[in-house]
Amino acid sequence: MAGFNTATPAIDYDAFIFDLDGTLLDTADDLGAALNYVLADHNQPSVTADIYRPAASNGAMALLAAGFGQQWHDHPNQADLRQQLLTAYADNIATHSQCFTGIAQLLIVLDQQQIKWGIMTNKPEFLTIPLVAAIAELKDAQAIVSGDTLDIAKPSPLPLLHTAQLLDVDPSRCLYIGDAQRDIIAAKAANMHSAAALWGYIPSEAEALSWQADFNWQSPIDAFNHI
Repeated sequence: MAGFNTATPAIDYDAFIFDLDGTLLDTADDLGAALNYVLADHNQPSVTADIYRPAASNGAMALLAAGFGQQWHDHPNQADLRQQLLTAYADNIATHSQCFTGIAQLLIVLDQQQIKWGIMTNKPEFLTIPLVAAIAELKDAQAIVSGDTLDIAKPSPLPLLHTAQLLDVDPSRCLYIGDAQRDIIAAKAANMHSAAALWGYIPSEAEALSWQADFNWQSPIDAFNHI
């Protein structure tokens, strides 16, 4: 199978834990719309998906940097623009966002097999909770941990360990799936197996492979080999 790392022995996992943006959900167009709203309000040209999509997993400041380009580094109102972006995004948080192809089927099978699953994202709670609530396929998540649930976020392993605790599962029996290097770093430090979501907002497949996740999946359907 493309992207499968045969060096890692197959085990039966007690829980799957997912990153949110770029892993469970394609949220880029809603984030991009909020970015373009801010750009228009400041007389800047809008940007297309090829600009905002790679930044979609990396937070508001990364989106603004992508949108403003060279002007961003010395921009005097970064904090105000960040707040404006977050407000615009919160007001339209699930207009276009939806599960990536294959996620709904994967979650159904996890539930059928009585494998627990949860969400651990660096997205702040005031955005995470309404977004998850708006997506019907995510209603059965058994744990949701946001970037500010604890005092520290990924790449620290502590939020993942907290998620495993909420799921009442040993971390070594968990598989964490994410589309950023910090996801793989956090999983390794938490003694969890990891899978790189190559369908997400990765910088490039070559770079994602360099993260040395236990698995590299082209599609959520690849996860069926581990259920």
